Amino acid sequence: MNPTKEKVNLKSLNALLDYLDTDAGRAALAGIRRGIEREALRITPEGDLARDDHPKALGSALTHSRITTDYSESLLEFITPVSDSIDELLQGLTLTHAFSLRHLGEQQLWPVSMPCYVGDEADIRVAQYGSSNIGRMKTLYRKGLTYRYGALMQIISGVHFNFSVSAELWNLLYERSYKLLSLQDFISEGYFGLIRNYRRIMWLLPYLFGASPALCHSFVQERGTELPFKRTAEGTLYLPYATSLRMSDLGYTNQEQDNLNISYNSLDEYLSGFRAAIHMPSEKFARIGVKVDGEYRQLNDNILQIENEFYAPIRAKRVTRSGEKPSDALARGGVEYIEVRALDVNPFSPVGIEASQIRFLDLFLLYCLLSPSASCDLKQEQEVSANLNQVVLDGRNPELMLQRNGVPVALKTWASEIFDALEKLAALLDTSGNAYHDALVQWRAAVEDPAKTLSGRVMAAISEPGMSHSRWVMGLACEYGQYLRGYPLTEQQLADYQQEAQVSLARQVDIEAADHLSFDAFLDDYFRDIRK
Repeated sequence: MNPTKEKVNLKSLNALLDYLDTDAGRAALAGIRRGIEREALRITPEGDLARDDHPKALGSALTHSRITTDYSESLLEFITPVSDSIDELLQGLTLTHAFSLRHLGEQQLWPVSMPCYVGDEADIRVAQYGSSNIGRMKTLYRKGLTYRYGALMQIISGVHFNFSVSAELWNLLYERSYKLLSLQDFISEGYFGLIRNYRRIMWLLPYLFGASPALCHSFVQERGTELPFKRTAEGTLYLPYATSLRMSDLGYTNQEQDNLNISYNSLDEYLSGFRAAIHMPSEKFARIGVKVDGEYRQLNDNILQIENEFYAPIRAKRVTRSGEKPSDALARGGVEYIEVRALDVNPFSPVGIEASQIRFLDLFLLYCLLSPSASCDLKQEQEVSANLNQVVLDGRNPELMLQRNGVPVALKTWASEIFDALEKLAALLDTSGNAYHDALVQWRAAVEDPAKTLSGRVMAAISEPGMSHSRWVMGLACEYGQYLRGYPLTEQQLADYQQEAQVSLARQVDIEAADHLSFDAFLDDYFRDIRK
């Protein structure tokens, strides 16, 4: 027998849930570990992109554990510690927002995924991380992204959701297996089974939680698009049934990567494909040049400068050691958690995500983990991509049909079947109260009525007479800014944030002082395996 064909995968989902319907099983299921990364642009009171430096009061973007920047100096990223409590997770995220807003002066945070008005891409400043070699490398990587894809695409915001299950659950599942794999390999295979199932039904997330059916006209004026946009009387561009333009070809994508065909059928196949991609040259990017007239434009001219450039709606992850590449961490210790990257910023929450979404994600990802997960071939991957593209552009169309194993199926029918399957999981997780059941009820209503999806609610808001997308978003930014600035922080919480900011700044100074290689030598050393 193939050792990856474990006994638990030969059981039906219901049989496996019956096995877990014990005190120990329920406790193991409830031990989910979560983390959130939320991105948000700093904007001026006039609604323009902020162009000043990352505020010193927030600490060092290079070393701070909770407050950093992503692509741009104005694109904040708030990171929560890992937690097994949804309330604690959201409370921590809210406190970080509240502390940050207190140090932004009159600036606000743009509370949607697609950017504010940008008159000139030159106004978008690449994030700065100091004079250390690692800091300069982080900035140069972003400079390379600018040359490769333009700056506008890089200031699209999202929410990343990190997810892992308890060691107790893995032990229970392992006991039901033939134990032909080591526990570490069994866990990695289990997470890759989750990833394959997730990819098959990930269209449901932008359907429910996509919140970018419309955008400012400035986003497409220079780039052009073949999408059949309609325009409101106030100038907002939209597609009538779109859910997540952020997830479309207009958004955060890389067509150079379309032919990489990285496999998710096992960790070994994934790492093999990933490492091949890292070494794969690009004629298009080679024309940019790497070092021109003594100045670097990008880290290298391969399809991927570094592994983080691989755009995927879900990633297998392990916490890296100092100087370790993500793929090396996976090869060393296997998969530790997965990162969901298909979430728009929720504009109806001051912190970009709400508890009912997290509970639905818990159920959705457990369903993907515990259900049988066959390997996926190229034809199925094409079906996955086609379904996702249809939903992000036309998901609220009540007539929309998707493909399931080559057979047409109505989105509403397929979604309803998934919700039915989640009911038993919700009952197991609802050990006290009905929070998971209530989350299912809330989001099932959006399957029955597309107007109750986040994108449907966005379209209703911006369709009010005299309302534009920008005016509506700016109103939310001011409302949330006032709420978060007034959010109570205890003296101890405030002191803890202030201390972490100061410690992070000192840590950056130490890193800069410890450098002994030139930047050229540092890069040569970092990429020595690629240049072999």
